[in-house]
Amino acid sequence: MTNLFVFLLGYLLGSIPFGLLITRSFGLGNLRNVGSGNIGATNVLRTGSYSAAAATLALDMGKGIIAVLVARALFGETAALIAGFGAFLGHIFPVWLEFKGGKGVATFLGVVLAVSFVSGLIACAAWLIAAFFGRISSLSALCASLIAPLWLGLLHSGSAAILGSLLAVLVWLRHHHNIGRLLSGSEPRIGQN
Repeated sequence: MTNLFVFLLGYLLGSIPFGLLITRSFGLGNLRNVGSGNIGATNVLRTGSYSAAAATLALDMGKGIIAVLVARALFGETAALIAGFGAFLGHIFPVWLEFKGGKGVATFLGVVLAVSFVSGLIACAAWLIAAFFGRISSLSALCASLIAPLWLGLLHSGSAAILGSLLAVLVWLRHHHNIGRLLSGSEPRIGQN
């Protein structure tokens, strides 16, 4: 029952669509009508508001971080991993948006940071390095999600590596259209529509 409880709490936290809420509060309109229609920070950036994109990134990461840290403090490490999984699923399949959410990258990074801070820093660094050289958000996300499970296994536990691998597979599945555009050379660069 504890595991189900923390999963549901993580899911509900993860399902808060901060991208939509922030763009509305900033007077930027309906994010679903911007760029890809995605609710994540990359699409918020397409509104031209760096502050709205930064706030979305921080809050979407925060969903993963808070879910893991609260569950760990109350119920231990297994509950923390389950809560992190719930938060990630909540972001990509939010009940409030008919289960049509984001691609989960920021929440993924938040979960990894909270599970193993050093592993999370390495994954964030991989994202930043790929973004600096490639200027393509989806490619950066794919790189970060590939490296995270390895470091979770090396620095934390096998259970954490399994969680990281599962989340990485879901990140890749959510990016299947982006992967097609990457292969064809038509994927937009950061800030482009």
